Amino acid sequence: MKEVKVRLTLTEEMLGTATANEQIYTDYIGSNVPDAPSLAEEVEALGADAVEEKAMTVFPKDTDGCPIMWDYQVKGFFKDTCGALKRVSGTRSEKLKAFKKEIDGLIFPEPRKIRINVNGEIGNCQRPLRAQTAQGERIALANSETVPAGSTIEFKVVLLKDDHEKLLKEWLDYGRYKGIGQWRNSGKGRFEVEYLDD
Repeated sequence: MKEVKVRLTLTEEMLGTATANEQIYTDYIGSNVPDAPSLAEEVEALGADAVEEKAMTVFPKDTDGCPIMWDYQVKGFFKDTCGALKRVSGTRSEKLKAFKKEIDGLIFPEPRKIRINVNGEIGNCQRPLRAQTAQGERIALANSETVPAGSTIEFKVVLLKDDHEKLLKEWLDYGRYKGIGQWRNSGKGRFEVEYLDD
């Protein structure tokens, strides 16, 4: 078993991913994971102010109001990144079999609530969402809370297999191309990684 401590420094703003509508959030998680022990904790982290902005995605907040990410969001970044890098010849990810099961069962970001050290003011990003549907093109306006470039995120990753460390570094290095969080395909949430020694 190995622990790797990292600091991500955002080079582009990062967008919040949690809906500010507490009822939608509760219904969605409740329908997908009815026995989720963390449902109350996650809904509580949205905060009362967030419920006022029902059409906005926000960052969950810790008890002191500091924005956070959940550990599973980092794990989701690992899966998304590994899936992309599997298509690149010569990468370590290319050789990883059943990568989603490996990540789910053997790689654990900690702590559960990962604090975002905001560099500046929390802002917002509005952008159009377009979709081709059977009824024709649909356009909606999306609005998300943002943390600015220069903000940092520190956490550790527990690896149950030591040889996963090189994979982890490959995924984190990929963050300079495709970020973490919402709307990452547009470049939001890109970061540089620093490995912290004890």
